[in-house]
Amino acid sequence: MYKTLIVVDNEQIDLGEGRSDVISFEKYLREYPKLNEPKTRIINLCDTEQYLSKGYYCSLLAEARNHFVLPSLKTINGLRNITHDSDSTAVFSHLLSDLGTVINKQVWFGKTDNREFDKLSAKLFALYPAPLLNLNVQSLDGKPNITITRTSFSELDKQQQESFLQHLDDFKQTVWRINNKRKNFRWDMAILVDHEDKVPPSNKEAISRFVKAASKYGINAEVVSIEQLDDIAHYDALFIRETTAIDHHTYRLARKAEDLGLVVIDDSASILRCCNKVYLHDAFNYKKVRSPKTQVVSDQSAETIAFLEGMFNYPVVLKMPEGSFSNGVFKAKDRAELTTKLEDMFKVSALVLVQEYLYTEFDWRIGVLNGRAIYACKYLMARDHWQIYNHKAKRFFSGGFETLPTFEVPKYVLDAALRATSVVGSGLYGVDIKDVDNKAYVLEVNDNPSIDYKVEDAYLKDELYMQIMAEFHRRLEERGR
Repeated sequence: MYKTLIVVDNEQIDLGEGRSDVISFEKYLREYPKLNEPKTRIINLCDTEQYLSKGYYCSLLAEARNHFVLPSLKTINGLRNITHDSDSTAVFSHLLSDLGTVINKQVWFGKTDNREFDKLSAKLFALYPAPLLNLNVQSLDGKPNITITRTSFSELDKQQQESFLQHLDDFKQTVWRINNKRKNFRWDMAILVDHEDKVPPSNKEAISRFVKAASKYGINAEVVSIEQLDDIAHYDALFIRETTAIDHHTYRLARKAEDLGLVVIDDSASILRCCNKVYLHDAFNYKKVRSPKTQVVSDQSAETIAFLEGMFNYPVVLKMPEGSFSNGVFKAKDRAELTTKLEDMFKVSALVLVQEYLYTEFDWRIGVLNGRAIYACKYLMARDHWQIYNHKAKRFFSGGFETLPTFEVPKYVLDAALRATSVVGSGLYGVDIKDVDNKAYVLEVNDNPSIDYKVEDAYLKDELYMQIMAEFHRRLEERGR
């Protein structure tokens, strides 16, 4: 349990009656650290504007005394040296687009008086964790000009001071996610998630187990969203646990991280290849990986429809080149439905895949990491549906599952999974396979495969997370040689 102290410039600053947690800078200077004191957190409300001021020395002494302090010296110096140029604007631009270009907000411990600014203020606090900040955005030649400044408690009016003290008391009750003691770890990893995703690749408990497994390999894993991510260059590894796409920040972040020398899963090449089913179809044909009979079409003309009817029996499966979790996949039972579906899909994509329909009660999902099968599941079809996910259903969104050890999977299924991933790369993949008459038909290779607590880990349990982090550890060690 941490003891929290609030340090102010002098005893004349009034934070309210009966606050035993408030001390002056002089008292902190003379009386601390104390013998056998508990772990201590310092909220530094002294003026930090001037170099070598009381506020500056407060944070300096706190760090020397192994006290957790807000703001840290790094933050104080960062705010002093900040340049409000295009780099600063780029960090916030995607958050500013829906909020207007004229903003003047007090940000207290990453919060404002308006929930509309939550993401923006959280991002600001992640970049510059300080108790009191002011964010000002003005339009300059049609572009937002951002200014970030510190404010002091004494500058606030009475109403603002009361509101700030409420934020302070709320923050005192939280677990600080700042100033982590990374010295106990050899490497730092960012685990990228999307807190708003309804079907994330990993649920919260699985993410927690990834973090624990990472720590056992000397990796300090931090769970961050794209809004919370400060600078990917601060990390040694990036583990993407957010649904990926090519025209998306996941792909751009993977490329940037690779350029900086980070160990990345999913790597950008895997995202590019797996996210596009046209690429997989061509690659499977070239490498002679058995898959359902497929035709790529670019129009819904009468000639194309006639060609498809000569090639396939109804029903047929239609797939958008990009899609995940059964999104962008449809079934057409006759010519009218085929024509209508194709017409709708061509409004979005220049190409559509038409595929033979293979009925099975379940799809195999084989998890492959660096060319080795590490888990296996049978995904049953959603109730009264032909896919494992039914996005229109309110209750039975997905079917059941059965998780097995890989040694119980038919060898021809495992072989098909490994052949399929060999055309993509050496990352972490989930291979979807239909087993028809003892023949394995590869549907697709998914980067960023589902790994949920009590689903994919049902057989290996924590060992599954350990195996994935062991691969990160191996690659980090190899990078350092």
